[in-house]
Amino acid sequence: MLTVDFARLHVGPGVRVLDLGCGGGRHAFEVLRRGADVTAFDMDQSELDSVAAMFAAMDKAGEVPPGATAETVQGTALDMPFDDGTFDRIIAAEVLEHIPDDMAAMREIFRVLKPGGTTAVTVPSFLPERICWALDEDYHTAPGGHVRIYTLAELSAKLKSTGFEIGPHHHAHGLHAPYWWLKCAVGVNNDEHPLAKAYHELLVWDIMKRPAATRIAETVLNPIIGKSLVLYVRKP
Repeated sequence: MLTVDFARLHVGPGVRVLDLGCGGGRHAFEVLRRGADVTAFDMDQSELDSVAAMFAAMDKAGEVPPGATAETVQGTALDMPFDDGTFDRIIAAEVLEHIPDDMAAMREIFRVLKPGGTTAVTVPSFLPERICWALDEDYHTAPGGHVRIYTLAELSAKLKSTGFEIGPHHHAHGLHAPYWWLKCAVGVNNDEHPLAKAYHELLVWDIMKRPAATRIAETVLNPIIGKSLVLYVRKP
């Protein structure tokens, strides 16, 4: 399930990409499939071990284009172990809402991005996120959880003050917002609730099959209740 639109964030052979806070690696895998050189970066070594295993499996299966490379690096977004201007593209998907000092993280992203490079920043959208916070306190108070809810204006202003040029934006995962509302309504940690399980199965089916009906529905829902806000910014 990709949040970033790779028609807007162009990657390919010879392009060096940082997937900041890569988690399970969903964007890193897509970057590698497109032939770019990807660095999957995260604080969680167990996640990185899983990502590295998948990189190896992709290579063995012949899914990695010739010349493309992949690596995993552990560290924090507040002090990344990379030289200035290392990357052509950066993906920061669902990361900044977890970091108390988000401006420090933005400055690090700006520092390690090459001049002329582009970053895709994704955060939870304001309305869907606000409803989740209202429905279940556990959703955002768990350790490592979300510490803020961004508006587009706030996210844009902070990135602009860091030095970025603000580009286009869109929303994604309109079908996922009701799932999280349902989860929060029945208890965000109650994975066995029959309604939550049924909706989860629907989402898995949609991700695997990509039927036209749900693609159309999500296109309609994204601008209204898309779970994620995606903003593309450029370093001059």
